[in-house]
Amino acid sequence: MTERTSVLVVGAGLAGLASAMFLAGRGVDVLLVERRSGTSMFPRAVGQNQRTMELLGFGGIADAVPTHTPGRPMFRVRIAASLRGPTLHEERSETDPADLDALSPAALGTAGQDALEPLLRRRAEELGATLCFDTELVSFDQDDDGVTAVPRGRSGERPSRVRADYLVAADGNRSGVRGALGVDRHGPGSLGHNTSIIFDADLGDLADREPTLHVLHADEASGIFLTLDHAAGRHLYSIAHDPADGTSPADFTPERCTELVRRVTELPDLRPEIKAVQPWEMAASVADRFRVGRVLLAGDAAKVTPPSGGLGGNTAIGDAYDLSWKLAAVLDSSAGTALLDSYDAERRPMAERVVAAALKLLAGRGTVPAGESTEPEPATDQQGTLPVTLGFRYRSSAVLTEDDDPADSEDPYRPSGRPGFRAPHVWLHHDGGTTSTVHLFGRDFVLLSGAEGGFWSGVAAEVAARLGTSVRPHVIGEQLTDPTGAFLARYGIGPSGASLVRPDGVVAWRTAEAPGDPAQALHRALTAVLSR
Repeated sequence: MTERTSVLVVGAGLAGLASAMFLAGRGVDVLLVERRSGTSMFPRAVGQNQRTMELLGFGGIADAVPTHTPGRPMFRVRIAASLRGPTLHEERSETDPADLDALSPAALGTAGQDALEPLLRRRAEELGATLCFDTELVSFDQDDDGVTAVPRGRSGERPSRVRADYLVAADGNRSGVRGALGVDRHGPGSLGHNTSIIFDADLGDLADREPTLHVLHADEASGIFLTLDHAAGRHLYSIAHDPADGTSPADFTPERCTELVRRVTELPDLRPEIKAVQPWEMAASVADRFRVGRVLLAGDAAKVTPPSGGLGGNTAIGDAYDLSWKLAAVLDSSAGTALLDSYDAERRPMAERVVAAALKLLAGRGTVPAGESTEPEPATDQQGTLPVTLGFRYRSSAVLTEDDDPADSEDPYRPSGRPGFRAPHVWLHHDGGTTSTVHLFGRDFVLLSGAEGGFWSGVAAEVAARLGTSVRPHVIGEQLTDPTGAFLARYGIGPSGASLVRPDGVVAWRTAEAPGDPAQALHRALTAVLSR
């Protein structure tokens, strides 16, 4: 028997679940398979930057994600020889409410992967995605018309076939799909091996009330320590080890884990309740290709990055959103299949920048776990990561670049509104309340114009009808007003000009003033962006 679906997603980590959610939200038929029995109980990627929270808002779950209280330190990184020993170095992520408000309407999220994955799963299922856990991908083949895959449930029932238009490989660092495609990776590669232990115990004053990542440099006990849940007394300790010394995952028995926890806490009589143990590899690498025909790589299958800066999980969700709107446009025939080439052109350079930024931050901290880790990736270094989270630039066929500036990022506090950059956040007034330009994005193409651009509404409707797509026009100066006068300057247009913003909130094209033939100009721009 062959089951039919539009998109088959392999893997239920952040990238896979987010892909299923975003695709289902666009009405795409999605089937996800995951070999594990459920979502992760390890926090792994902790914290969501403002860009990720914007995307989660587009998906309808941002309000369910716990957020940081502005004005308070978000995370503390403490480097020491032991939990009780003197602090050798300390870093604190500071956030200024005014700074955050100037960058985005979104707050900083504080959820761990163990909390975010269930939110993504629940929302994906609500939107109609089919999620099959305890199911592994046995094999797949692709042809010019689609992908034929064979999944198998853990109980060993006879494999069934799935026929999909596209396959999203979100199956992690050791991606079997990537391996089957023969896609190599480049970068530093393996940086070390670790085993993470989650345990419950009353540690008294050792359990910091302020979120703290302890980076420990000690003989036979180097690793990290973090309190996950103060109320439950749940903690995580991840220890580095070297397989060359003969250490293997099998060595981490409950007795051995108890001994390690007692050593790191310096509590020889402690009776920790070991909840989970998981080995993982520290690594940094980027796949040479993100698209092979009808198969697209996302999340850790596409790149693995150290935890510094909290970029890994955030980038995975960015991959998922970029894929979702492009796949949906191709599947409903509003875009040509070449639009999918822009996924590799945009997200692979982003992955390169993310890995480079994370390695740079890592260098100042000594040995910090990384890669496909089971420990948290604290979203610290807010200022240091802004160029790749809010100031990034895309270059692809889906962006009509208007200059030869080689810069791949800009200061998000001084946005230019140029094509390829994230559309600037500007506070607007509407119906007696306040909204952001960012709140206008996330579904369709949006055409923003100045107060003298009322004619763009009719132009947008005409062009959208001709191309079989949707373009929502907004004249800033009519129902939406700009009390600060910042809109035109930030978007780089005049009163009669217009800015075309993609569904992901990235500027695709703009014109400073009204062109001689507005309909022809917009039609030409959309045709190019959609690879028509």
